[in-house]
Amino acid sequence: MDFWGTVLVLFRRWYVVLPTFVLSLVAAAAIYSTVPTTYTSSAVLILTTPTTGGSLPTNPRMPNGLTNPMLNFDRGLSISASILIAAMGTPDMAVEMGAVEGGDTAFKVNNGSSNIESLATGPYVFIEGESSTPEAAKDIVVRVIARTKLELVNRQEAVKAPKATYISAYEAVPPTEPLAQRGRKLRAVAAAAGVGVIASLFMAFTVESFVTTRRRRREEAAKGTPGPVSTPPAELGQLNGRLPAGTPVTRT
Repeated sequence: MDFWGTVLVLFRRWYVVLPTFVLSLVAAAAIYSTVPTTYTSSAVLILTTPTTGGSLPTNPRMPNGLTNPMLNFDRGLSISASILIAAMGTPDMAVEMGAVEGGDTAFKVNNGSSNIESLATGPYVFIEGESSTPEAAKDIVVRVIARTKLELVNRQEAVKAPKATYISAYEAVPPTEPLAQRGRKLRAVAAAAGVGVIASLFMAFTVESFVTTRRRRREEAAKGTPGPVSTPPAELGQLNGRLPAGTPVTRT
């Protein structure tokens, strides 16, 4: 059936389409009210080296020159950032931070990309927290920042790095004000509306098929019904036990 044929069926069976579509709208409104609104907050950390660089002077009497940490980025910082991202993304770390699976609070730590192969692309650590309340969303980001900094110190202690060369994590973007995220609610409403449209089409064509089939059967029954059969007069007379008038009588 073409487009205009479908439109014609919908208009002809409006009494089925309209109630079904209204019910789908009611269901969509109910879904929108039941799906909770979540809030997200984010922050960005940048790993930097000390002003004296990442190594100790060979001669204590000749200290290293001072440098601007924001101008002294090397691949080692990118690798350190990827190590932190991997450490903060483990299930055990999520449990430690209170972000259990299926709970109201969750967080993500990455380098700004979901591609695992591109972890070591820069000394950046992106943190995003999500929760059912604005306060909880910002709180999880603050706690993840503190835990990331502690993890950075622990990793450097584990390799016995000189404290004077420790990498530090600078909050390039502090935890932002939480923003309401209604994408999940809108997706649920869109899905309900789509199901409603499909249900309306299904009901319209079901009723159309039923009505058309019933009308066709009635027409076929009307064409196949035999009319009244006329009986010849001779047969009528014989049925009454008498011969019709004018019929010759045979005598033996």
